[in-house]
Formats: sequence, structure tokens, C-alpha cells
Amino acid sequence: MSEETLRQQLYESYANRALIYHHLLQQLRAELGDQRAEEVMGRAIYQRGAQLASRYARFAPADLQGLRDAFVGGLPDGGAMFAPEVVRCDAGGLDVKFHRCPLKEAWLAAGLPEAEVATLCRVAAQVDQGLFTTAGFAFHAETYQPGGEGCCFLHIRPGR
Repeated sequence: MSEETLRQQLYESYANRALIYHHLLQQLRAELGDQRAEEVMGRAIYQRGAQLASRYARFAPADLQGLRDAFVGGLPDGGAMFAPEVVRCDAGGLDVKFHRCPLKEAWLAAGLPEAEVATLCRVAAQVDQGLFTTAGFAFHAETYQPGGEGCCFLHIRPGR
């Protein structure tokens, strides 16, 4: 199998995941209402991030350069999938701006309204919340907003 075929399959799997998230959120909303649906789905996605935290726990609480190298260096397709820009990396913080997101791109390609895409981005970003806080860092993310450029802007700070 060629490298290009594998790359195409990788991108298609992310698009598939994006559409599953959308359909899952729709079903949860029908059963639980908007707010509870987002909370429940967000908690599940957070848990998945927490399961992955051991990859980065060795850098906690404050080796932000090591975390940067491991996290950004481990992004799919050599980073091209998310087009990360390390805006800051010093003893006080690691800030990474993603200029692309295969989930967001799939939701927009499916014709979802930008407000719905913003909601899905906020819920999907719980994976990073679970990942970095469980690994031992302080964390918050700015997620995509309608009309905004790129996608998530991750802010990682030394943990306690």
C-alpha cells in the first residue's frame, strides 16, 4: 500500500470520526437536551484524553519544551493534518495554535452551520483537556468560533 493511500485513509478516518461525533451529539440532544448532551459527550471525550495522558506525564509539571517536542512532533502526517504553530514555549507556558483541523473541515464539508461546528469543536476539545490536565499540566483551550481562522489554540501551563 502506498504512502499516499495510507495518508488518504488517515484523513478519511478523521472525517468519519467527525461525522460520528455529530450524529452522536444529535442523538444525545434528542434524549437529553442540548446542554446535558454536550456535558455527557464532553465527559466521555475527556475520559479518552485522560487515558492517553501517560504519554506526556513524564514532562509534568514543567518540562514544556519536552512536552512540545513530544506532542507537536507526534501529530499525524508530520503535523500537516493540524498545521501547528508554536506561538510560545518557555518556562511559563506552551501555546500551540492549530491552523487546520480534520474534524472541523469534515463538519464544514458536510454543510453544518458554523455555530454547530463551533459547538462540536468545543465538545471535541475535551480530549485535550483530559490529556493535559491528567498528565499534570494546567490547561485551557480557545476553540473555533464562527468566522474565525484555524481551529484550537491550546494554552498549556506548568502544573502544580
